[in-house]
Amino acid sequence: MPSTILKKLSASPKESQLARALRELGRIERSLFMIEWYSSPALRRRCQAGLNKGEAAHKLKRAVFFHERGEIRDRSFESQAFRASGLNLVVSAIVHWNTVYIERAVTHLRKMRREIPDHLLKHISPLSWEHINLTGIYTWDSDQHLPEGFRSLRLPVGLRRAA
Repeated sequence: MPSTILKKLSASPKESQLARALRELGRIERSLFMIEWYSSPALRRRCQAGLNKGEAAHKLKRAVFFHERGEIRDRSFESQAFRASGLNLVVSAIVHWNTVYIERAVTHLRKMRREIPDHLLKHISPLSWEHINLTGIYTWDSDQHLPEGFRSLRLPVGLRRAA
């Protein structure tokens, strides 16, 4: 990887011409990017949207992992990796759950003849967790029969009458 190569070059006690040239090239690239950044509001918006998405994902992971105050206290690397993988699995399950139910809600609203433009759907994030019990007792009842395998949507009173 380029970052590994740069680390190796900068770690050597004697600075090589290649290391100096690559450092200068990096400065030029960074300067060009900064010029583009300042001159392009669209680029700034796109970068900010990406940062916001990343922060939302980190907030969800912190919310799921708050019990240990965000610390992995296992000593072995295997145990740490196991915990991190478990956290990623739970977060992925929450995102999947939200995505499925957002799609079901949009389908329901469109059946009710509500106009929902596709270009607005890209602004809906499946990273929220306020509706999920992160601190309670979890039951995994396999005998529970749900219509079509899904929980029913929680509809406002006005929409329930129309259905």
